[in-house]
Amino acid sequence: MTSMSRARVARRIAAGAAYGGGGIGLAGAATVGLLVAEMQLARRRVGNGTPARVPNTEGLYGGSLPASGEPPLRLTMLGDSTAAGQGVHRAGQTPGALLASGLSAVAERPVVLRSVAVPGARSDDLERQVSLVLADAGGLPDVCVIMIGANDVTHRMPPTRSVRCLSAAVRRLRTAGAEVVVGTCPDLGTIEPVRQPLRWLARRASRQLAAAQTIGTVQQGGRTVSLGDLLGPEFAANPRELFGPDNYHPSAEGYATAAMAILPTVCAALGLWPEEERPDLSRREGFLPVARAAAEAASEAGTEVAAAMPSGPRGPWALLKRRRRRRVPEAEPAPTGQAS
Repeated sequence: MTSMSRARVARRIAAGAAYGGGGIGLAGAATVGLLVAEMQLARRRVGNGTPARVPNTEGLYGGSLPASGEPPLRLTMLGDSTAAGQGVHRAGQTPGALLASGLSAVAERPVVLRSVAVPGARSDDLERQVSLVLADAGGLPDVCVIMIGANDVTHRMPPTRSVRCLSAAVRRLRTAGAEVVVGTCPDLGTIEPVRQPLRWLARRASRQLAAAQTIGTVQQGGRTVSLGDLLGPEFAANPRELFGPDNYHPSAEGYATAAMAILPTVCAALGLWPEEERPDLSRREGFLPVARAAAEAASEAGTEVAAAMPSGPRGPWALLKRRRRRRVPEAEPAPTGQAS
């Protein structure tokens, strides 16, 4: 699928989400049925039905930094098993811990990490997760990172509904005053138990959803980072290293790769990243109609999309950025009592 055709599909999905339209298929009904059956078979092979286990990542990161007089930054993870860090054994290997550690190093301030992400979650669980975040007695997060979408595809959630739920979550968090960064739907075509040609269909469906998620997020004032094409080629070329033992969830190195891509956008959202917010033409950055930017981001590793000019000849515009990644150190949270 070309970038232009993906942009058209993403625009249709986002419009359906905004105006309450019905489900717009990501593929034909028969092929979707085959894809779902194959994905569910793959999921049954993951852990052999044992309950999902994720490390406890909540706590204070960077607590050994000199006191600056400023309160710790607050970072909250929302979404599914990828946001929760399923597939690794140590807290410091999860995306939340890696982002908290990296953010602390850049900001030179401690960071309090909270996670409400749940393995198996779909976008319709975000309403509940956001309510938990907004009700937190500890205070509103400075920035929220949402990683969601894979289970929407594998459970045949209509993409319009998926994007509508995500957009509503971003809107509630932004209205409350938190910055929001969304890691869009990962490339499901990289999962080893899924065979061809269904692997190709999974890739197509996940990229279409990722592009539509980008439009919905940017329209609500959030930023997105493409995870699909970031992890896809690397997983395909080196699956033994970048997949975890279950061949479904990322390994520690896979999560580190994702965190390296998301961290610059998290820092930029908080005004902490040293790069210019203007486009760098040498890195093929620029202002584009939001649907076209979304389609390009779904096809390229770690691409950020953020709102730019309010409107243009073809609707809202966005700034497409390819930020330089920064490796983040693994760190364990301080004891819970220090995270208040």
